[in-house]
Amino acid sequence: MRYRVDASRSLFIAQAFAKGLLSAFGHNPRLAVRGFEGEAEFDRAAPGAASVWMKARADSLVVIDDMSEKDRREIERVAREELLEAARYPEIVFQSASVAARQVAEGRYQARGAGDLSLHGVTREFEIDAVALVEGDELRAQGGFTLRLTDFNIRPISVAGGLLKLKDEVKLSFDILAHASGE
Repeated sequence: MRYRVDASRSLFIAQAFAKGLLSAFGHNPRLAVRGFEGEAEFDRAAPGAASVWMKARADSLVVIDDMSEKDRREIERVAREELLEAARYPEIVFQSASVAARQVAEGRYQARGAGDLSLHGVTREFEIDAVALVEGDELRAQGGFTLRLTDFNIRPISVAGGLLKLKDEVKLSFDILAHASGE
């Protein structure tokens, strides 16, 4: 069965972390990806034959933490313009090559998708672990993973003369809801 992502009822969050002498005063911002779409194919009788495709707009990151409007605008600007260079690299895409899934309870599956992640003009093989819940015509996938910015030729930024820097690792988490598309 083919499922289409319902972005309005899904969450995809990236969290960055500060380091350096001033890191205690810096933010560890959480940014939600607002513009994304995707599809999954999943058959309960053959969970290992599943596939996943996701695409996100690099310019759709918004800060979801409580902070001043000035800080929010600056973090969003830096994420879009300096880190992701969204004007030059507008899309982030994951396409699975294989999915290993096993049923762990009724309607619940542990899955690992291996495939290509394209980010910032670089495509790398990547694995993503998730728990998939199938009920009626809905598929929900939840999980998280870590990526290193430098693996995708993204230079972690620094401010205040290098006293506050962004760590190389970014944690991503997702709670994606998809509906059967009838195809």
